[in-house]
Amino acid sequence: MITKKNNYNMKKEYTLTIYTENQVGLINKIAIMFSRRKISLESLNTSPSEIENIYRFTIVVIETEMVVKNLVKQIEKLVDVFKIFYNTNDEIIWQQIALYKVPTAIIMKEVKVERLLHEFGAKAVVIREDYTVFETTGHDEEVNNLLHELDKYGLIEFVRSARIAINKSTEGIHKKVMDMDKNDPSKNPINNEFLNLKSMIFEM
Repeated sequence: MITKKNNYNMKKEYTLTIYTENQVGLINKIAIMFSRRKISLESLNTSPSEIENIYRFTIVVIETEMVVKNLVKQIEKLVDVFKIFYNTNDEIIWQQIALYKVPTAIIMKEVKVERLLHEFGAKAVVIREDYTVFETTGHDEEVNNLLHELDKYGLIEFVRSARIAINKSTEGIHKKVMDMDKNDPSKNPINNEFLNLKSMIFEM
């Protein structure tokens, strides 16, 4: 029987979503957090978020929940970090994009390749006399399976992007971040009970 404590200490894939200000050197500060703890990054993507002037890091790691929780607490202490969330794969919707360069002559000659590309939902983005570049999106297994198959037909080059992900919850992360900003006590005006009595004070 696997206890809750054992689950807490089992390694699995987590996606960290970090909302930050756009500051020079921030990516280096975050990377140091991981390297000090000897945590390897499986994937790293950064992009503008749906919130104006706020950027979003999407980082994938394979670690225990205990390690990830402690890491999250440390990253949140950085001045430039607005908020960080971590999720398991069943809590998010995620994709990767991949590009495959294959000889055009093979595509024209081999019917099997054409069927294979159709099966994986790949589409041509560049067609030249010497090569054709196909694009597909999917999870690791889907991307790797097509890579393995195309390698049999003289694959010239392959590249895939880092993970992009959104939360499955109806509200998403946007509302949580905005609510936290709204409820941030450091942004509330300080009420001074003596301000209304300043005329009396100065007359004394």
